[in-house]
Amino acid sequence: MRTVAAGQTEGTSGFFWESQGFVVAFLFLLAVAMLRGQATYWLARVVTEQTLARTAPTSGWRAGVHAWLRGEGVARGRASLQRWGLVMVPLCYLTVGFQTLVLAAAGMIRVPWVPFTLAQLPGAAAWGLIYSTIGFAVWGATIAALAGQPLAVAALAAVLVVAGATVVLRRRRREIGRARSGAAT
Repeated sequence: MRTVAAGQTEGTSGFFWESQGFVVAFLFLLAVAMLRGQATYWLARVVTEQTLARTAPTSGWRAGVHAWLRGEGVARGRASLQRWGLVMVPLCYLTVGFQTLVLAAAGMIRVPWVPFTLAQLPGAAAWGLIYSTIGFAVWGATIAALAGQPLAVAALAAVLVVAGATVVLRRRRREIGRARSGAAT
């Protein structure tokens, strides 16, 4: 019995672009990276302008957006852009998680669109190159290694739970520290 993996159709082996060759895969992934980067930039720019300039929520999801926009993650992305300049935009494509923060920070501090887009191109091209060559092979190998291995899946789940718990505990400690320092003044 033949199995068909995610992204495959019967009679093919791999993702839809594999039969088209490297150039199609690279161009497709370059377009995905550029569109995602532009969407993040513009969403952050518009949301920041509308949220911070015109509102002051104290509860609900709007307060959460305010808190995130004024939070440490976005502040780190903004600080790295201010410290290192637009060189952080292409470099952020080589990271996971930090990428969104840098792209959003560029929108939040209103980096002009043309310089942002020109800075984004090399990073998006590097991301597209990595994923069109070895990136999906690594993901595929990882998924294949985990398939049918309940202990490996359990170990991965345990790592994710520990990482999540660590993030939550650190945030709570910071909040408690801020509350104590605010009460001491």
